Amino acid sequence: MDNILTNLDLSDEQEMIRETVRRFALEVVAPGAAAADEHKQLNMEAWQGMCELGLPGLPFSEEWGGVGLDNLSYILAVEELSRVCASTGLTLAAHVSLGTWPIYAFGSEALKKRYLPGLCSGEFMGAYGLTEPGAGSDSAGTTTTAVLDGDHYLINGAKCFITNGNHAKSFVITVQTDKTLGAKGILAMVIDRDQPGFKIESGEEKLGMRGSDWVNLIFEDCRVPTDAVLGPEGEGFATFMKTLEGGRISIGALGLGIAQGALDQAAAYALEREQFGKPLARHQAVAFKLADMETEIQAARHLVYHAARLKDAGRPYGTEAAMAKYFSSEVAMRCTYEAIQIFGGNGYSREYPVERMYRDAKLCTIGEGTSEVQKIIISRDLLKRLS
Repeated sequence: MDNILTNLDLSDEQEMIRETVRRFALEVVAPGAAAADEHKQLNMEAWQGMCELGLPGLPFSEEWGGVGLDNLSYILAVEELSRVCASTGLTLAAHVSLGTWPIYAFGSEALKKRYLPGLCSGEFMGAYGLTEPGAGSDSAGTTTTAVLDGDHYLINGAKCFITNGNHAKSFVITVQTDKTLGAKGILAMVIDRDQPGFKIESGEEKLGMRGSDWVNLIFEDCRVPTDAVLGPEGEGFATFMKTLEGGRISIGALGLGIAQGALDQAAAYALEREQFGKPLARHQAVAFKLADMETEIQAARHLVYHAARLKDAGRPYGTEAAMAKYFSSEVAMRCTYEAIQIFGGNGYSREYPVERMYRDAKLCTIGEGTSEVQKIIISRDLLKRLS
């Protein structure tokens, strides 16, 4: 489904990244996508291949072991992976945007030296612990506590739905030091997998993204040194909110990739499958579905790429990231729904990938803030500008 509009004025380097990841996705990732979903296991062959291509370090400087490219190049990689396997796209997105970027942006020199080379090379994965059993959309409602004890904090509490948790070595988490301070009492810090008092428990069964693992994190008097804190004290809430802004662009790319993959599959099937004496694609009802899908995908692509370019330019991008994430995730839901309609009964079976894409797409409307949260962000910015 390529055409000239898909390029959106990519540089030669960005186009090379896109084509390289597309070939890798088709040749290495796609063949194992159904099995990863069926067996609920991360495709480690795909991860190793991504590491060889340098994808975990794409948007980070060479000084810290990264590739030194821009955020749009990274977004292109997430999109292309997600066209064939959203679980693989999510694994990369969570590692880069959530597990690595906050250390890169807010970590001390010592923390960067300790974690970034391994994270950028993919030697080990990173994860991000924000969501709790009682704090989802209300991210300021963190109840995991951190009590100062000399040059350490004692951490107690739990986190849930933590992507990459079974494979991660480092975890960026949020904790509450003083409930009376509200958001000002929240800290962000990075901890090691083998930290005393820290354990990992299996996560719940998932609807989709089953080839991307998630876990629960449990802290019982977990001792974490004070120098593990990211950013200035009192600004932990701002630190992880800024992290989420960047993460929303990657979820936008994830939804975009799923939607494009669903269109790829639906168009190919509609051209091949015949009903009433002609291919499905020649029936106006089906052709109009494909037209709607193509239009919405192109619109989503503009929003996602624009948000990434704003971030690369060092300009504010929070609202644009919310728009990209909100629209792209809803487009993914609509496109996968319509793809199944075009496939008919075959689309409802696991013989074809659109069933998996439909299940995977739902996460995009929830992770990194639900669609409703994105609309709050967008409307607040709009009303602020109008008042």
